[in-house]
Amino acid sequence: MFEIEVALSPALYPYRTLKNHTAVVVDILRATTAVCAAFAAGAELVVPLTRLEDLEHYRHLGYTLAAERNGKKVEGATCGNSPVEYRGMDLRGQRLAYSTTNGTVAILAAVDANRTLAGCFSNIGALAHLLTQKPQDLVILCSGWKQDFSLEDTLFAGELCQMLLDSGLYTTHNDAVLMAMTLYQQAQPDLYNFCQQASHVARLQRLNYDHDIRFAFQHNTTDCVPQLDKDSLTLTL
Repeated sequence: MFEIEVALSPALYPYRTLKNHTAVVVDILRATTAVCAAFAAGAELVVPLTRLEDLEHYRHLGYTLAAERNGKKVEGATCGNSPVEYRGMDLRGQRLAYSTTNGTVAILAAVDANRTLAGCFSNIGALAHLLTQKPQDLVILCSGWKQDFSLEDTLFAGELCQMLLDSGLYTTHNDAVLMAMTLYQQAQPDLYNFCQQASHVARLQRLNYDHDIRFAFQHNTTDCVPQLDKDSLTLTL
């Protein structure tokens, strides 16, 4: 049996007990949802960046700049962090240099894992299939908000944990897993409404991104499962 742990924020990831593991990084609102949407729209690769200063280097290399801070698109970037925007674009063959408030930070924090995957409700079915076809001890890393807990990422962790435990290949002795599954069970069948009081939902609604929130809670809109290449630090399929 393979073990599952949930790290409720990147600040807790260094304290995990599992070391030889797969990491699934989740930022429902909106980085991992947007990354999956970008690949579904044809993107060739995505370079996750923590620093905005690094974008200019990639501009000169011909990358499409995609950046967000505090929910808003960064001035000078072609794209922000909207999965709905990405789904409406033709990104075939394009390479994205991508920096966000929380999600890219979490992706790069998990570079020490055996493999690092991007997860969201959009690809949860394909992700669960991959994790049962190639099982390994698993840490689900919630991006949260500036190192703090977020409700929507935790609900995703709860649903994915439930799917994997139901497969019979995984087990858990981790209280964060039990909490995430309990929250997910309470949130069914309407995750969007359950999250109406969540801080980041409210933040994005103030910025008129409710369409992104609704999209982010839709399940299985893509079978793309981006994976971090450890040598180039790029997300590819």
